[in-house]
Amino acid sequence: MTSDVRELQPAPERSRSTAWPATRALLLRLHFYAGILVAPFLLVAATTGLLYASSFQLEKVVHAHELTAPLPPAGQAPLPLARQIAAARQAHPQGAIGAVRPASEPGETTRVLLNAEGLPESTQLAVFVDPYTGQVRGALPSYGSSGALPVRAWISSLHRHLHLGEPGRVYSELAASWLWVVALGGVVLWLTHRRRTLRPDRTAKGLRRTLSWHGSVGLWITVGLLFLSATGLTWSKYAGANVDKLQTALSWSTPSLPATAPGHSGHSGHGDGPTTEADADRIVRAAAGAGLSGPLEIAWPAKAGGAFTVKEMDRQWPQRNDQVAVDPASGQVTGELRFADYPLAAKLTRWGIDGHMGVLFGLANQIVLAALALALISMIILGYRMWWQRRPTRGFAAPYTRGGWRAAPVPVLLSIGVVAIAVGAFIPLLGISLLAFLAIDVVLGLVKRST
Repeated sequence: MTSDVRELQPAPERSRSTAWPATRALLLRLHFYAGILVAPFLLVAATTGLLYASSFQLEKVVHAHELTAPLPPAGQAPLPLARQIAAARQAHPQGAIGAVRPASEPGETTRVLLNAEGLPESTQLAVFVDPYTGQVRGALPSYGSSGALPVRAWISSLHRHLHLGEPGRVYSELAASWLWVVALGGVVLWLTHRRRTLRPDRTAKGLRRTLSWHGSVGLWITVGLLFLSATGLTWSKYAGANVDKLQTALSWSTPSLPATAPGHSGHSGHGDGPTTEADADRIVRAAAGAGLSGPLEIAWPAKAGGAFTVKEMDRQWPQRNDQVAVDPASGQVTGELRFADYPLAAKLTRWGIDGHMGVLFGLANQIVLAALALALISMIILGYRMWWQRRPTRGFAAPYTRGGWRAAPVPVLLSIGVVAIAVGAFIPLLGISLLAFLAIDVVLGLVKRST
């Protein structure tokens, strides 16, 4: 992220006796390699992320018949939840009830989630019921806790692993691992440049103009890129596992809802499990008495006699994410988990995940994500354009002199090495790819030396 062609030149010979020029030369070379070799992964992540930012609106259009119901006459009350569930079960008797999401406002359908066989992992069959007539409007696979329907689930899988399963997650983790390095490296290069401005130089021509736009766009979206990198790593396979360990060690994990409270057995008295006719509406009333309001999800107990779990599903700001456990026999709340009581780190994690998914502020969140994706795509294209503009006369690795790190003092090199090892251990794909960059650099050096 520089804004002047002079950034491409090696540090002057007279300044190599100081630590910073040598360190800066190393940073320039790392920024260059990351831009050339990691940018394709970032480009794919940004493009699929742009698609995902629009998937919420696309889902509402594609699945409008299932998600919506005709507005009822004024004053008409919805059917009891038990009758809505019975209508869904009559149309789709296969599988057990996993959860129910009652319609939260007129014009929406109630979603009955069934644990049916033959569905992919973390997927349930969602049966959509008109809450005023009991008419079943359709059934669709519903993925994950967000309840993504087929079109959004397909785009989500494309963004996460390119529909390649677990091996495909390497691409997105590699992109998230390097995104913060590239972004912060660009900021440091900008801070050490003579012409520090947030606006591109409109009078510049050629390579200087491309550099100016690349640097300015990068600076404007740095905070957003750092946010996407940090939140993306929390979901990753390898770095995400280390994040989970750190959260557990520091007691930053999201607390769990106690199923029962002292003095309550949690046994409903139903020998064959909870019955929807008798229990569903009572559970909703109990949750409402505890202060929970829609949109809600009522999760069925895994075994007979267990407590129902009722969760608020409002992820927009201000968030409503309280949960209660309800004994179906007595209709009493036997456990509570209030979002206000979460540790700060758990709240930040929740906000970060929801912001990355585009649900924290609704449509505004999705627009910001789309703008970030477009800006990142343009910055990557500008980066490759810079490489091409100088490539015919400079060669692949000529812009940055090799071996500049030798001029850096030993304490500086040791500090950089320790930090690199620590970060590489915590973010494994970053460490592995960094070693690959070093190997490539050595090979290029040997090739150049032999010619």
